Amino acid sequence: MLENQVAVVTGGARGIGRAIALALAEEGAAVIINCNGSVEKAQETAREIQEAGGQAEVCPFNVADYEAVEKAFADILARHGRIDILVNNAGITRDGLLMRMKEEDFNSVIDINLKGAYHCSKWAVKAMIKQRSGRIINISSVSGVTGNAGQVNYSASKAGLIGMTKSIAREVASRGITVNAVAPGFIETDMTDVLSDKVKENAAATIPLGHFGKPEDVADAVVFLASEKSRYITGQVLHVDGGMVM
Repeated sequence: MLENQVAVVTGGARGIGRAIALALAEEGAAVIINCNGSVEKAQETAREIQEAGGQAEVCPFNVADYEAVEKAFADILARHGRIDILVNNAGITRDGLLMRMKEEDFNSVIDINLKGAYHCSKWAVKAMIKQRSGRIINISSVSGVTGNAGQVNYSASKAGLIGMTKSIAREVASRGITVNAVAPGFIETDMTDVLSDKVKENAAATIPLGHFGKPEDVADAVVFLASEKSRYITGQVLHVDGGMVM
């Protein structure tokens, strides 16, 4: 379905990003796995793809660093000649109540989750406009739709991603580029593994389907939005949340 396409997945070393990289590769895309601190994990994901007969490589850079992103995308284009799919998945949390939140904790979340997507989208769009085709998929969150106590910074960054998605979609639609967002709910990852059983139970009780999702559930939505099957869909937010937000 995605043969001969080049996909860049930021934050692709673990969790949802890893599942997305594996799923895109399974559909035939050559996957560039970005990471910042988890190079070994990213290399493991790349090896898994290669051993299954797919194409993958690791490209470490900090999405919050404008010049590093520019250089990385120039290198990717020099090697591959095109970028067909960009998945802005890189993200961090620095949770805390507003009154206690340090400014650096607010800034670091905005820099990586929101500005990182801006940096990567800017350089990917330049290539996609020349190609007159492309897919950008931003990984937002239900927290960006409903808000969440203790996550002023994270919710702001994920809500910002939704606004960015719609704005870029309007700018590039005439060039054959679609831009959409996926808003996961509670997904079984390292981020949710640290929650206590009681917190997990309470969270599951708010989900109509009654349980957490898996990274593959998000990856399947991304594959759909990256494929020709979604060619008439742009500027949308697809909730993968078991019905939490409806």
